[in-house]
Amino acid sequence: MQNKMYQVSTLQALALGYSKAVIKAGELLKEGDTGLGTFEDVNGEMIVMDGHCFRADQDGNVTLVPLETGVPFAAVAKHYGEQQFSLKNVPDIASVRDELTLKIEERYGLNSMHIVRIDGLFAKVDARSEAPYRAHHITLKEILGQNQKAFLFENICGSLVGVYFPDYMDGINMPGWHLHFLSEDRSKGGHVFDVCIREGTAKVDKITCIEINLPEEPAFDTYSLKQNLQDEIKSVE
Repeated sequence: MQNKMYQVSTLQALALGYSKAVIKAGELLKEGDTGLGTFEDVNGEMIVMDGHCFRADQDGNVTLVPLETGVPFAAVAKHYGEQQFSLKNVPDIASVRDELTLKIEERYGLNSMHIVRIDGLFAKVDARSEAPYRAHHITLKEILGQNQKAFLFENICGSLVGVYFPDYMDGINMPGWHLHFLSEDRSKGGHVFDVCIREGTAKVDKITCIEINLPEEPAFDTYSLKQNLQDEIKSVE
C-alpha cells in the first residue's frame, strides 16, 4: 500500500504571511495520524500524534485542539513504523538529523519524503512556540520576531514527531528534517531548536506520494511564491 504525505498549503506561502485557515483540524486528521504544522494566525505549534491534533502555546503548554480549529499549513501521513532503530546518547539536533539521514540513505531514500516518530528519554529539549498574530503579508520571520518564546525541558520523556523533505522540494516544505516535541503526559511541547536524546526508538516511514491542498481564496494568488526564501526559512527554522 502506498503511503501519502498530505500537505496543507506551502511553507513558502506561510513564510510570506499566508496564515489563514485552509482546512479544519478534523479534516486534516482524516488524511494522517502523525505530523506537524501550525494554526490559523500562527497560533502555536502543531503536533499530530496517534490521530490527535495538539497545540503547543507560547509557553510550551499543550492542549488538544477542537476539530473545527483552522489550519493554514501542515504535513501529515499515516505512520506505520516500517523502519525502526534505537538511538542512544545523541548529543544535539544536528547529530539526530545526521543519524536519521544516514538511516534513510542506507535504504536509498534521500529523494523521497519521510515521516518519523522518536519515543524516548530526553536530557533536554530546547523548543519554541508563539502567540497568534492576526495580519497577512507580514512574514513569518517578523511574526516570530515579535511573538516567539523559547523554553527548555530537561530530563523529560516524550516523542519527537518530524517530516523529511528532499532538497528539490524546497519551498513546498523545509528541506531536511523538521521536528516538533510532545511530552509523554501530553502537557508540554513545541518546535524543536535543539535536543539531546539519552535513549530512544525511532520509527520511520518512506513516502513517495504527496497531495497538496492549496488555498482556494483569491488572496492566496497575491503572494509572490517565486521568491527565493531559503535564508528566511532557515532563519525561522
